[in-house]
Amino acid sequence: MLRVGIVAGEASGDTLGAGLINAIKERVPNAHFMGVAGPQMIASGCDPWWRTEELSVMGFAEVLRHLPRLVRLRRRLLSQLKKANLDVFIGIDSPDFNLPIASALKAIGLPTVQYVSPQVWAWRQSRVGAVSKAVDLILCLLPFETRFYDLHGVNARFVGHPLADSIPIETNKKTVRKTLGIPLSRTYLAIFPGSRKFEVSRLARPYMKTAKFLCKHNPELKVLVGLANEETCTIFSKMTRDIHVDSDPMLFVGKAREVMGAADVVLTASGTASLETLLVKRPMVVGYMVSGVTYRIMKLLGLNRLNYFSLPNLLADREVVPEFLQADVRPEILGPALSSFLNRIDSQDNDFDWYDSFCSIHQQLRCNASMGAANEVLELLSKPIELS
Repeated sequence: MLRVGIVAGEASGDTLGAGLINAIKERVPNAHFMGVAGPQMIASGCDPWWRTEELSVMGFAEVLRHLPRLVRLRRRLLSQLKKANLDVFIGIDSPDFNLPIASALKAIGLPTVQYVSPQVWAWRQSRVGAVSKAVDLILCLLPFETRFYDLHGVNARFVGHPLADSIPIETNKKTVRKTLGIPLSRTYLAIFPGSRKFEVSRLARPYMKTAKFLCKHNPELKVLVGLANEETCTIFSKMTRDIHVDSDPMLFVGKAREVMGAADVVLTASGTASLETLLVKRPMVVGYMVSGVTYRIMKLLGLNRLNYFSLPNLLADREVVPEFLQADVRPEILGPALSSFLNRIDSQDNDFDWYDSFCSIHQQLRCNASMGAANEVLELLSKPIELS
C-alpha cells in the first residue's frame, strides 16, 4: 500500500490536494493519505489528523499572533509523520509551514514534494538553495517558475493549473446571467475584494468607493460583489454600509466564477481571483493592499525586483491589465482604469489585445494538472532518492 503524508494549509490547497488524491488513486487505488486536510481532501479519502482551517493564516504581521500555536502544531505533526511509515510527503503551498517539515523528513530518507512553488522567484531568492535541500521535487502551476528553478539546478516540473482545466475556454455572458437570475441587458461591474478576512477588511471600502465613482458616470451600471463565504460577506457589509450607490450592489456568496462570467468588467484582488478572471476572459483591474509592516518587509526582501505583481501580467510578461498597490488603491485611480474598459463596450474600438493574451495563457495552463502532478510524484518514487 502506498502511504502518503499530505498537508494543505488553506482552501486553495485543499482543492489541489483533492485533485491530486483522486489522480493518484486512479493509478494506485489502494493508496492511503493522511495529514492536514480540508473538506474536499477528506471527501476524496484523506485521513485528517488536523483540519486545513487550523493553518489558514497569511501575511508577516498577521501570522505573528498565531505563531506559537502553529509551531506547536507543526512539532506534533512532524512527530506523527515520522511514525506513520510513509512512502512520500507532499506539502501543498504554505511553504513557511511545509518546508521545515519536508526538510526534517528528507533528512531521514523520505522522498519529499512541494506542490505549488514557493514565490522565491518573486522575493527571498536567496532561499532557493534551502528549498532545494528540503524537497526532491517541486510541482509548479505556472510555466515561468520552472525557468527560474532551471537556472539554479532545482528539480521542478510544470504540471499546469487545475483552474485552467476546469474552466471552459469560452464563458457565455448571457447564460451565466440567466443562472444568477439577473437582467441580461444591464452593464455589470463585478467586485472581488479577496477571500481572506484581512483582504476584505482592507479592500472593501476603496473598491465600493470606486463603484460609487463609476456609477455616477454610468447610470446603467450595476454592481455585483463576489464573496468567498458568509464571514467575509459580513465583513464586507459592515465595512461598506455607509457607502451608497444609486443601485444597491448585489452580493453573491460562493459563486465567484458565475459572477465573473456575468460581468462586463472586473475589479479584483490579486491572487487566484485574478487568474480566474483571466480564464473566464473578462477585462479587469487588479489592486492589492497589505499592512504597512508587511509591505515594508516585502520590499526589504525584494518584492520590488518584479516588474509586475498580478498573475495575468506575470504570465504574459507584460502589462495586459492595470495593477495598483497600496496607496494607489483608491477610486481616483481605479475608476478611470475601469472606465477605459467600460467605454469600449458600446464603441467601435475592437482593441481586445488582453483577450488574445488571456486565451493564449489559458491554453498554456490547460495540461490536466492533477494527473500531471500525480504522474510526477509516482515517477519520483520509482527512482532512487539521494540524501543531501
